[in-house]
Amino acid sequence: MAMHIAKQISVFLANKPGTLAAVCDVLAEAQINIYAISTSDTIDHSVVRLVVDHPQKALKIFERHGSLVVVTDVLLIDGSNQPGSLLEIAKALSDADINIEYCYCATSPQAKKGLMIMRTSNVEKALRVLNAPATRTAPPRRKSSSL
Repeated sequence: MAMHIAKQISVFLANKPGTLAAVCDVLAEAQINIYAISTSDTIDHSVVRLVVDHPQKALKIFERHGSLVVVTDVLLIDGSNQPGSLLEIAKALSDADINIEYCYCATSPQAKKGLMIMRTSNVEKALRVLNAPATRTAPPRRKSSSL
């Protein structure tokens, strides 16, 4: 499992057709590649979270366009696409009293690896915990859990 801290840009936009296309247009024009994207909506606005290859450049572009932008540190986790992978991460962070505020990821069903973006209550500590040798072992199998 490879991971590092990355800058995530959250852009607050109007929730209407064409807004995401406009975001993608300005990023493509600036030759900025999107590594990960997540959108969420409310009645009157949408929050687009992006991890890109040039976050400072993207930040300046959004600010020039008058967009409300927030930059946060997140973990970029390049891990295996197999049952129990997220359990291993979640358990290690729980044991260290680190909250997972949100995460998003995707993989192709045939992919051996996937990319997860994770915002935690303490990103630096989470990185140390997840890089610890004990975290790299397979998690114990559990019969049941209570949610």
